Amino acid sequence: MSIDDRPTVAAPDDDPHLWLEDVEGERPLAFVAAQNQRTLAAFGGAGFERDRDTLAAIFDRPDNIPFVSRRGGRLYNQWKDAAHPRGLWRRTRLDEFRKAEPKWDVLLDIDRLAADEGEDWALNWVSTLPPIHERAILSLSRGGSDAVVLREFDLSTKRFVEGGFTLTEAKGSVDWLDQDTLLLSSAFGEGMATPSGYARTVRLWRRGEPVDAAKVIFTAENDQSVWVRADVDRGVTPARVWFTEGLDFFNHHLWLGDAQGARTRLDLPTDCWMTADGDWMAVKLRQPWTVGETAYPADVVLGIRLSAFLAGSRDFVRLFEPGPRRALQGLYWAGGRLVLSILDELRPQFELWTPSPQGWNCERLPGLPEIATVDVWRFDIEDTESNGDLLANVQDPLTPPSLQLIEGFGAPVILKRAPRTFTAEGYVVSRHEAVSVDGTSIPYTLTGPAEQTGDAPVYMSAYGGFGHTIRPSYNAALGKLWLERGGSLVEANIRGGGEFGTAWHDAGRYAGKRLAHDDFAAVAADLVRRGVTVPKRIGAQGGSNGGILITNMLVRYPERFGALFCTIPLIDMRRYTKLLAGASWIAEYGDPDKAEEWGWLQTYSAYHTAKPGQPYPPILIATTRRDDRVHPGHARKMTAKLQAMGYDSWFYEPAAGGHGYGTDNRERASFITLGVRFLARHVGLEMG
Repeated sequence: MSIDDRPTVAAPDDDPHLWLEDVEGERPLAFVAAQNQRTLAAFGGAGFERDRDTLAAIFDRPDNIPFVSRRGGRLYNQWKDAAHPRGLWRRTRLDEFRKAEPKWDVLLDIDRLAADEGEDWALNWVSTLPPIHERAILSLSRGGSDAVVLREFDLSTKRFVEGGFTLTEAKGSVDWLDQDTLLLSSAFGEGMATPSGYARTVRLWRRGEPVDAAKVIFTAENDQSVWVRADVDRGVTPARVWFTEGLDFFNHHLWLGDAQGARTRLDLPTDCWMTADGDWMAVKLRQPWTVGETAYPADVVLGIRLSAFLAGSRDFVRLFEPGPRRALQGLYWAGGRLVLSILDELRPQFELWTPSPQGWNCERLPGLPEIATVDVWRFDIEDTESNGDLLANVQDPLTPPSLQLIEGFGAPVILKRAPRTFTAEGYVVSRHEAVSVDGTSIPYTLTGPAEQTGDAPVYMSAYGGFGHTIRPSYNAALGKLWLERGGSLVEANIRGGGEFGTAWHDAGRYAGKRLAHDDFAAVAADLVRRGVTVPKRIGAQGGSNGGILITNMLVRYPERFGALFCTIPLIDMRRYTKLLAGASWIAEYGDPDKAEEWGWLQTYSAYHTAKPGQPYPPILIATTRRDDRVHPGHARKMTAKLQAMGYDSWFYEPAAGGHGYGTDNRERASFITLGVRFLARHVGLEMG
């Protein structure tokens, strides 16, 4: 018996492929190079290059929507196209933005910066100093990684500040306290990182001071906490500071303080969401909460004056009541109003609550469709600068996005429309429900030809984790490469997501993760039952947490799929907590070092349950070397194990991309095209 034939679940630490976890090691990189060459030789070629170039051209179109945020009255955007693959950071005014071809003031050309400095720079995020917003901290990553280099930038001179704030590569965040002081939450420095690799302290960093000398004003109390951070709240004078300690992915402690540190820890459930504006606060519960004689159910939203709460009052006002299929998706303040984003039977609704001494007043945001995917967010980056204006993005699988401006309570006005990138004539969008193994109904959305032939080439996808909601959207890439060629798309709302609130998430968490996988398999079976297709014509894709899903389809439900595409995946559930940010996800999956929890984790650790001699469908596993969130070793090891067992398994790992498909549009197009053509070949979709 070879080492790969052993019942490895009974010997979980017997890992012959451990060497592939050395990200930059000579031997692992030789493995990657050989695998990439093999995969591109099989699925590259003229057709691949044509489709890649087609997608890259779509992603680079000059009439794509330049999504913006407002800072100090000006609109900021990061733009990528063929001439600027890494991007331009630029700004304009609203009146100019309304024009068909607005003029932009370019602040930073990231391609030129990368060339000048010989670095693989990508711009991750920006923190500007209100109210003028002429100073910024830019976060630059190498190859799209989560770890960033921080550098101070002067927007008036369009130059980095000589002798300004600069920090070498680390994971973390920053907020301005004033022009000469930052609140730094960074893993940089000895003893400054949590076991998950994020910041465990907040430092008061003054201009001209070495970062090692910056005063630590807040430290994680729990040695196993995931992260800490600080946010400056300028809605009151003097400004206050909110300190947060992430105990795990869903639980946190929240303190109110100032530049000297935390003062008061809020007496709230650790798993709630809280947002404050001036002297008002709103709390969204995750679990039931009893306060005195009053019991509040999970997922309710409560409102109260912050000063009254701090003084001991618990006289909450109920602002939102959940239902079996009615769940809050998010809440935030804009211009003194609390915006609630709601899904009711997967239909979007938005409520605006205005607090006053007389009580809370609710209005429904008008003018937005219910049968569509709608996102609404605050126009202004800073809540304290918001006049209440909102932006909305409206789309569905066959209708390109439109960016709309909502001023006050007025009707939405379209600012920009995305171009139509594929032919949708003769296609329809329909919603259905499959029945999972325990009788639970699982919604899914089918987009495809109005007249199904019974053997449609289907591209299925889902996520099913961390309370993340999946909604059907306009996918320019799959529309062009899959739908337009006669295929169908399916997006499944499996358990583990946030579509129907906490209970839906918890049902697909911990040991319930297997149920989420059963849900996806049930949708595949329902497509066959309804006469849409046959199993050999179903291809499925999932990434990150969805990588667990796809590898479990491989080992648990191989008969239901024709091919699988597994991207930037989590797979090895025995070692995941020891790899990069893995320890931060224990609250979603469990701790493999605890016997009871490994008991359920091993049931969906496909790296351990895979065995030889099974009817596994072909699988392509793809990751990126610069993914410093989910370790590329997951994908490498699973590929090596499957190939050692003789399975039809393939691997692809570009050097850059971070926890995504690429840092520029061409890289992204290559990654997507390779996966689409792999699935298409195996399920019989004609690609040319």
